[in-house]
Amino acid sequence: MTLQQPFILGFAAFSGTGKTYLLTRLIPILKQRGLKVGLIKHSHHDFEIDYPGKDSYELRAAGASPVMIVSPYRRALITEFQPLLEVHLIDQLAAFPQADLDLILVEGFRHESFPKIELHRPSLGKELIYPNDSNIIAIASDQPLNTTNYLPCLDLNCPQAIAHFIFNYFFEPAS
Repeated sequence: MTLQQPFILGFAAFSGTGKTYLLTRLIPILKQRGLKVGLIKHSHHDFEIDYPGKDSYELRAAGASPVMIVSPYRRALITEFQPLLEVHLIDQLAAFPQADLDLILVEGFRHESFPKIELHRPSLGKELIYPNDSNIIAIASDQPLNTTNYLPCLDLNCPQAIAHFIFNYFFEPAS
């Protein structure tokens, strides 16, 4: 099903709403529909995927950047950069391998301009994002919502329905 460029779809929500939980259930459903799916996750924290004692870590600590680790099963590319005040999605997309992908899902980057599904749990006491973000194309909530601009409201606890919405929105547009 691969098209020229993959579609990009974000999942916007406050911390603790369940973005990762939903995505781990949604991705297999999208793959069953024949889509090739990539993912970019934004983290506000420093992280380390390598550790002292491993050759790749030691080579990076010696000053090599980027460092690519390759096996017959996967590869990882670790690139160091100077601490940034803000990380932008467009820069990450430029570095992201997009060949043969149909869809790139994005967790985070909610303040940037690209299509997003808002996840909302009223019990968390957070305000809705969509009134201030015209890029929200639907809301997935664990409770029924009344939206003022007729956004589709999806069941946050039903990844099948969310996958159906995504598939129809991007891959079977109305004629």
